[in-house]
Amino acid sequence: MFPARASFTVPLPSGAALTLGERCLVMGILNVTPDSFAERERRADPAAAVDAALAMEAGGADIIDVGGESTRPGADTVSEADELARVVPVIAALARRLRAPISIDTTKAAVARAAVDAGASIVNDVSGFRRDPALARVVADTGAAVILMHMRGTPATMGSHADYEDVVEDAARELRESMTLGRAAGIGDDRVVLDPGIGFAKRPAHSYGVLARLPELASALGRPLLVGPSRKSFMSGALDGRPAVERDWGTAAAVTAAVLAGAHIVRVHAVAEMAQVVRVAEEIRRHQP
Repeated sequence: MFPARASFTVPLPSGAALTLGERCLVMGILNVTPDSFAERERRADPAAAVDAALAMEAGGADIIDVGGESTRPGADTVSEADELARVVPVIAALARRLRAPISIDTTKAAVARAAVDAGASIVNDVSGFRRDPALARVVADTGAAVILMHMRGTPATMGSHADYEDVVEDAARELRESMTLGRAAGIGDDRVVLDPGIGFAKRPAHSYGVLARLPELASALGRPLLVGPSRKSFMSGALDGRPAVERDWGTAAAVTAAVLAGAHIVRVHAVAEMAQVVRVAEEIRRHQP
């Protein structure tokens, strides 16, 4: 028997809301960076990025996540000015054309504020409010929903922090600490989605363990879960060392496992293909006794 998936309504600044739990939503990854680890095509040009996002929506994306700074292992930081220049024109253009809500993938308060002003309604913070102390206040002030991810250190240093007594218990505790930071800034729990951070400050065994024990994590946290396994290196060993752009079959297996385990959102690169995977996995869930 697959675990039940709790239902949540996450308010957005427009007065609309994300309805989570009826089915697993698909978040499309739109990297507008010159150094994405997992894509064949670069989308630093705003027009190309807009076209890619529209294609994602047509292919089944429920949310578009725009990022202007790579978070791949070992990645260097990007200046605030460069990140703003990359993401704000794209978000402003998409806000006029997309039906799907837009998420800004950033750890910087100024970038988040400008992105929401341009039309984003969700802030996706891979640091879980631990990088920029002002970010939580921006989320509170703008009324944006927020995704808080579990990570230790930075993309450049996170590999040295992958030591756990119990990866699920430790991640749950640290995600609760991120929620506490949000509450202190005035963010209600109803606006929070949590991400266990597959591949971030985790060895492959940790990432597989989080996927295998996702229902336990959901029970411990009591909030909707986003799972982002797409093309990540934790599956490289199982796939004979294939490069990131050749890991979509492995991603499909991880996405299926996440959906069956009760994930509310999956974050993926190959939207059209993974939307099909999600739909079939949902049918399997629906036909259990």
